[in-house]
Amino acid sequence: MLLNTNILAIDLGWRLAFGIGAVFGLVILVVRRHVPESPRWLFIHGKEEEAERIVNQIEKQVGDETDESLPEPAGEPLKIRQRKAIPFREIAKVAFTKYPKRAVLGLALFIGQAFLYNGVTFNLGTLLSGFYDVASGMVPVFYALWAFSNFLGPIVLGRFFDTVGRKPMITLSYIGSAAVAALLAVVFVTETGGLWLFMVVLAVCFFLASAGASSAYLTVSEIFPLETRALAIAFFYAVGTGIGGITGPLLFGQLIESEVRALTMLSFLIGAAVMALAGLVEWVYGVKAEGQPLENLALPLTTADAAEDEAEREKAGQ
Repeated sequence: MLLNTNILAIDLGWRLAFGIGAVFGLVILVVRRHVPESPRWLFIHGKEEEAERIVNQIEKQVGDETDESLPEPAGEPLKIRQRKAIPFREIAKVAFTKYPKRAVLGLALFIGQAFLYNGVTFNLGTLLSGFYDVASGMVPVFYALWAFSNFLGPIVLGRFFDTVGRKPMITLSYIGSAAVAALLAVVFVTETGGLWLFMVVLAVCFFLASAGASSAYLTVSEIFPLETRALAIAFFYAVGTGIGGITGPLLFGQLIESEVRALTMLSFLIGAAVMALAGLVEWVYGVKAEGQPLENLALPLTTADAAEDEAEREKAGQ
């Protein structure tokens, strides 16, 4: 609507769109002030008092709501050495030397989703206008319908990643979206059902793909040491988007601009193959992280530091 020149002037609509983005940014800044920081992160970075305060608040809230006290944590306590900061080079080194299979998994998931997502996102308008004669003013409406299916995917399927399990659900979302993308290629090249069947199959494809894309962020935040969570997301997102997020739009764009359905169909088939490959990597290297404490999935880096410190003290005492 904002870009519809029948509603808003051509020099006003895009400015309002950017302005709305700024408003969302301000809202996030306000909300962020009321979201507690991870107690684990705070403790590791030398802010144990703030960590203790947040944990006490959570325990009190749960106790008030359930009239029950939380059980004591199971397992042996970990000894860590508090550090103010951990250099990025150390985080990258740990990911690729200590957890190489998990690093491959993270890259596969991000490259797969970025290839298909960016390829379709950047070129859907051109495809709809060129092959289905959709007027430019109506393209945003179809984008909105497609975006709604993306919105529903994580909401509807999200809980199953905890109940059914990470590994089967991530595999299903990636390979499932790949299968539907292959069907989409057939619908497109045969012109079966026209525009609306194409949009329905596209919506189903990204209903699954959106859950898979969300799980990529979830995966890399869980399977590496605690201190690396934020930077792990940043690193794998940057590399994955740099590879898949650039090649996808370029390939889709080139094939769509050919104005030949048979060639354009290849973009969907290649996207399906990339997503299927990522799903297979998840099936082989995926980690069953549901219901597990983060420390069970990967020990904090500072645990090793603490062990080295203790060994040095024992050696000095002898």
